[in-house]
Amino acid sequence: MAGGGMVSDKGGARAELYEYRITWYFIFTCIVAALGGSLFGYDLGVSGGVTSMDHFLKEFFPKVYKRKQAHLKETDYCKYDNQILTLFTSSLYFAALVSTFFASHVTRNRGRRASILWGAVSFFLGAIVNAAAQNIAMLIIGRCLLGVGIGFGNQAVPLYLSEMAPAKIRGRVNQLFQLTTCLGIFIANFVNNGTEKHSWGWRLSLGLATVPATLMFVGGLFLPETPNSLVEQGRLDEGRTVLEKVRGTKNIEAEFQDLIEASEAAKAVKHPFRNLLKRKNRPQLIIGALGIPAFQQLTGMNSVLFYAPVIFQSLGFGSGTSLWSSTITSGTLVAATFISMFFVDKFGRRAFFLEAGTEMIICMVAVAITLALKFGQGVELPKGIGIFLVILICIFVLAYGRSWGPLGWLVPSELFPLETRSAGQSIVVCVNMFFTALVAQCFLVSLCHLKYGIFLLFAALIVIMTCFIYFLLPETKQVPIEEIHLLWRKHWLWKHYCAPEDEFENKGMKPV
Repeated sequence: MAGGGMVSDKGGARAELYEYRITWYFIFTCIVAALGGSLFGYDLGVSGGVTSMDHFLKEFFPKVYKRKQAHLKETDYCKYDNQILTLFTSSLYFAALVSTFFASHVTRNRGRRASILWGAVSFFLGAIVNAAAQNIAMLIIGRCLLGVGIGFGNQAVPLYLSEMAPAKIRGRVNQLFQLTTCLGIFIANFVNNGTEKHSWGWRLSLGLATVPATLMFVGGLFLPETPNSLVEQGRLDEGRTVLEKVRGTKNIEAEFQDLIEASEAAKAVKHPFRNLLKRKNRPQLIIGALGIPAFQQLTGMNSVLFYAPVIFQSLGFGSGTSLWSSTITSGTLVAATFISMFFVDKFGRRAFFLEAGTEMIICMVAVAITLALKFGQGVELPKGIGIFLVILICIFVLAYGRSWGPLGWLVPSELFPLETRSAGQSIVVCVNMFFTALVAQCFLVSLCHLKYGIFLLFAALIVIMTCFIYFLLPETKQVPIEEIHLLWRKHWLWKHYCAPEDEFENKGMKPV
């Protein structure tokens, strides 16, 4: 049954009639679309490494460079406490936050593919400006263009993958976005390792961001639009043709009818952002649009990722060693994503959230205790303790990489009905980028002032978000995307907000 439409018993059962076969055409579309994650990942990986490179710091942040040299082999929480330096990182996320609302309009009216192409162009231009930067202003402008690209890409790609995927493997397919994000981080760390010794190395690291942007744009030219978007735009014949090609069968009538009904409900909604505030959409708003994307960043993981080299240098590791340590953690993230991809549709979303959340809490507490006992300003960190900290961070990354990392994009993209899906995903990206920017801007200064307490703060936040999932999120594995709304009516809390009568009242009808 269509999300947001009038529900009948037939609607709940129609999913049993869905048919599909995995075709090369389907594989091609998903791999190309998922390249959007590599833009986000490459930037996450490369920006942290660049901000720890001596030649970059000498040219743009000489005060930070002098402070770093003064404590080269010592631990010092405050080596990199500089708000302009962190603005270099966080400006991208503020730009992504703003651009995602424009992306929502493009995604709904022009299609998911159009947003993917716009994102690739903007990211390419940003990489060129950053590589040629002569001053901090050029760096920030380049970062903002990169942010616009990520805002468009992150808004459209998770939706594209979720709409293209059959329900039974939607979790695995959607996590291609997280996989390419992790691979982007991993490759960026290798690039940084190869360029850090050269005076122009930081320019090459930033400029190579043009490679994933080019791949995404060229591949995007050959992408079909999703059947859901084509039907929503009234292009029914094209929608049917694409659905038959991606499902590998002519027997798509049941699924196509669901898309038509979802589209009819969507057309009745003239103001999707306002519609999100309605009582019947309360669970999607609280869980999908606000809770999960905010909590994904409050795990502290992205701080670990884009400041990994800086963190390890602050802990007394040398410049080269710190970059290799961050490469190990990003490799762990790739491995974790494969674990999640292969098992999330078997064990479900909740199981990964809850089990991995427990591991993350333990790791953050252990890091905090270790730093409290062994880590002080002006004291060189023992090698054994340093290795232990890297292991703890890798365990944390392994837990995050199979839970909040991929599921933070997968679950919100599943929850919204078609009429609010584009608007909902825009808020997801907006909230995600806001908290990413907030954490990026505040993490180094918090590390300086709270010291090991910052890791206890993250542990406490993970306790809260784990409880949030336990009590509020129903299991969505293998449920067709246009029938997710039926889950709310069986939930202990959300059934009070999503009774069938709401849908009749919203259409000016009396329940039968």
